[in-house]
Amino acid sequence: MSRTSPHVIVIGAGFGGMALAHGLQRAGIAVDVYERDRTRSDGLHGYRVGIDPDGARALERSLPPELYRTFLATCARSPRHFVMLSEGLRTTLDVPLAEEGAGHSVSRMTLRQVLLTGLEDVVHFDKTFTHYEQLPDGRVTAHFADGTSVTGDVLVAADGANSRVRQQYLPHATVLDSGIVALAAKVPLTDATRALLPENVSQGIGMVMAPRGFGGILHTMEFKWDRSGALKNGIGGNDAELIAEWPGLLFDNTRDYINWSVWAAADKFPPGAARLRGTDVADLALRLTPHWHPNLRRLMELSDASSAFALAIRTSVPIDPWAPTPVTLLGDAIHTMTPGMGVGANTALIDAVELCRALTAYRDGGRTLTEAVGGYEERMRDYGFKAVIASRERMSSDGVIHKPYVGRLALGAQRAFLRTVNLAPPVKRKFTEAMMAKRTEGRER
Repeated sequence: MSRTSPHVIVIGAGFGGMALAHGLQRAGIAVDVYERDRTRSDGLHGYRVGIDPDGARALERSLPPELYRTFLATCARSPRHFVMLSEGLRTTLDVPLAEEGAGHSVSRMTLRQVLLTGLEDVVHFDKTFTHYEQLPDGRVTAHFADGTSVTGDVLVAADGANSRVRQQYLPHATVLDSGIVALAAKVPLTDATRALLPENVSQGIGMVMAPRGFGGILHTMEFKWDRSGALKNGIGGNDAELIAEWPGLLFDNTRDYINWSVWAAADKFPPGAARLRGTDVADLALRLTPHWHPNLRRLMELSDASSAFALAIRTSVPIDPWAPTPVTLLGDAIHTMTPGMGVGANTALIDAVELCRALTAYRDGGRTLTEAVGGYEERMRDYGFKAVIASRERMSSDGVIHKPYVGRLALGAQRAFLRTVNLAPPVKRKFTEAMMAKRTEGRER
């Protein structure tokens, strides 16, 4: 026997929260999203996010078919190679990526606009969440800084790593500094800047492994349109029809570019480095990488200062199971992870599908509401915390690669191993399969 459809309140209009709202709306479940940004274009959303095959399937399940087609049409060209490099631009491993396994590269701003489409009456901007209270009848009231409030049957924390909902609900669930600081910026993609990269890197993703625990990444983002929104030569059909309907806002941050990032343990950086912005970011990157290849340093010199920032990488600490209630969490609000595995956004999208499935089953007469939420949380803790741990292993100042002497030995051993793998296609195939399996551990349903 079906029940009355619950009213779901989502705090935060990030990827996971918006995917959940779409899924619930398609299922006929009432949902409202409350976002602290004042408009749909606020914030720094212009960098690349990689949507892997699991993340793409989650989007396909959440979005209306036409909107999912728009997501695909507005992605950049998929990476064709994953390349491990030395700081001298010597390839140690080159993994060609089949189109079906490469995933999708999309601008964060673009994906944000896609996810906001069709939910204009559902998303409420300029709403800063302050606290919630659980009512005697089991419902939950969310309060906002402007003095307003809203009451619903379920409250979902989708408000990111600094989640105020989590701080109240699970105050023992902490987010810690990983000990890694990263610098990042964009460089406009031109014939001259493309020529600074090896061809396999310019066609894909390059990962730099350097002495003293330094690392870096290079993404080349090429879109189907120019900055004005005009389609490039050779693009037509359904993509042209879909893109032509979009406002100029979509194209503001999607000019073709190379995104570079450099990171290392925080003790390699001067005090306050994580707060740097603008030209100071590239200047510091150049000071920290005097022996890197001149082409990489030239990219840093050509950085767009308005896109440059630094940050301290943080990570959640997995916690023991908690008793389910009408308050729950998804994405970074519960499992913030380092970029080490590149699965943060994808995990949030999977959360959205799992929670939507649980709430739909409750509405259709399955378990009680707390049982439905508890079932979702049990699955989410499994794959989410596994991803947190794996990501921390790949990017943490505790890694041996950051040690003064043994780190150089570890780097030499890694490079020798990867070069050996690169020369043996069967071994490379198995290595790639194992790497992909690690990324998706615990997600199987």
